[in-house]
Amino acid sequence: MAMIIEGEERIEAPVETVWRALNDPDVLKDCIPGCQELEKKSDTEFAATVSLKIGPIKARFNGAVELTNLNPPHSYTISGEGKGGVAGFAKGAADVSLKEDGPGATILTYEAKADVGGKMAQLGSRLIQSTSKKLAGQFFSDFNARVSGAEEQAQSA
Repeated sequence: MAMIIEGEERIEAPVETVWRALNDPDVLKDCIPGCQELEKKSDTEFAATVSLKIGPIKARFNGAVELTNLNPPHSYTISGEGKGGVAGFAKGAADVSLKEDGPGATILTYEAKADVGGKMAQLGSRLIQSTSKKLAGQFFSDFNARVSGAEEQAQSA
């Protein structure tokens, strides 16, 4: 069952700062909902463990996160795939693009595609769509808070 989620965040930080954060495993780990481990395998590949609850199903996914289509500092695709045992699998990719919004601010736009299978796919598309939307929204708003906050600290230091 596939779905598309789109959104936009205005981040109070310059494009370069946002780009660096998008490539920082510590930042990604803190912002990916339910992420317990994110281990860097190469500059663009990570091994991940994520625990999520979707409706009544709680699953722990082991999988990989990969960064592709890199066009620094303007855009990239972040994709992930995880297997959750009997719960099924989840995979998704988001095209993320950054553009300057005046001095010191960035507009981050994303379009994500997600796909789930197995037991989770039986939960119904409405629940999966709303959960996916919520998770994507949570990732990008946490990311925004973290990057804007880091930028404020850098300026006041």
